[in-house]
Amino acid sequence: MPRQVLAAVQRAPHSPPGMETLTLGDPGAGEVMVAMRAVGICHTDMVMRDQLVPVPQPVVLGHEGAGIVAALGEGVTGLAVGDHVVLSFASCGQCGSCDDHAPAYCHSWFPLNFGGMRADGSTALTDAKGETVHSHVFGQSAFATHAVVPVRNAIKVDADLPLDILGPLGCGIQTGAGAVLKALQVRKGSRVAVIGAGAVGMSAIMAAANIAGAAVVAAIDINAERVALSRRFGATHGFGPADGSYVEMAQKAGCPVGFDYIIDTTGIAQLCNLAALALAPRGELALVGAYVPGTEIAADSTFLMSGGRVIRGVVEGSADPAQFIPELIDHYRQGRFPFDQLIQMFEFNDIADAIAAGETGKVIKPVIRMQASPA
Repeated sequence: MPRQVLAAVQRAPHSPPGMETLTLGDPGAGEVMVAMRAVGICHTDMVMRDQLVPVPQPVVLGHEGAGIVAALGEGVTGLAVGDHVVLSFASCGQCGSCDDHAPAYCHSWFPLNFGGMRADGSTALTDAKGETVHSHVFGQSAFATHAVVPVRNAIKVDADLPLDILGPLGCGIQTGAGAVLKALQVRKGSRVAVIGAGAVGMSAIMAAANIAGAAVVAAIDINAERVALSRRFGATHGFGPADGSYVEMAQKAGCPVGFDYIIDTTGIAQLCNLAALALAPRGELALVGAYVPGTEIAADSTFLMSGGRVIRGVVEGSADPAQFIPELIDHYRQGRFPFDQLIQMFEFNDIADAIAAGETGKVIKPVIRMQASPA
């Protein structure tokens, strides 16, 4: 039966969402209904809110959800009511990328994650007037007490884990760690620079220092407090604007020929153009941020070619969430990946404050927590 849910509805760009009671339809074939327990706030939510990616409005955003399975749609296997799950991005499961365990590059990525509807064009939400509210953002639309999601992007986790902290594993945390461990496959003893010490950047720093075993991990940010904090998570060096060019930073970090890997999380193309000059021979620059469409990445072709240097785009850390999220949880259990230390909790009704705290940089990873409601 359809269910009444409380949701944060985005009806206009550049404005906070409003709390509304909506009607959520039953899960369809291959879907589950999840009673949400907590949802991370991600920069991509703001990108969608402000129409830098034209997600249709009104819409319920939110794509770092964690909760408990409340109902199963037709044909669902592998999950049961009561299972604890982390929600990640949507993928079709049928294209060449999905067949190759690379769902982050699904051929239907944009419509499935940014279309605001199911693949068949239907939505799961209606408002008090019976009018459509767009759903299924990243297959989730998790800023609600319940969500209907494809079973493919619901990853079962052990019930002893704290659901409050797990949602960000589905996007931001996965993106940073995956850039290191999956996309770049950072080598032990190598030299890494991370530009931007937010949630994605800090996750990359943890993964490079504590899991991959990089010898140099340089955190680069305009916020000196963030740079200092990065040392707690494994950064060996920290740099800010006063430290000169990226080439000079590499030299100060004991990397005279440059960094083996540079990960940009800022989404500022001009910084990437400058950072590419600090790549060592065979070095790789990973573009991980949310870049403004139409901005250009430019690098000297001879510099790239003669040193075998690579500039690559990275979506969701190039990870397969079904495999990678359990890996990250294992690293967390072993103390190698303390991503929970990035998180500050907010109550659902305070979602506007949580969003502001993330946008201003006051909090690295805001997470909104729903009060437990009946499954």
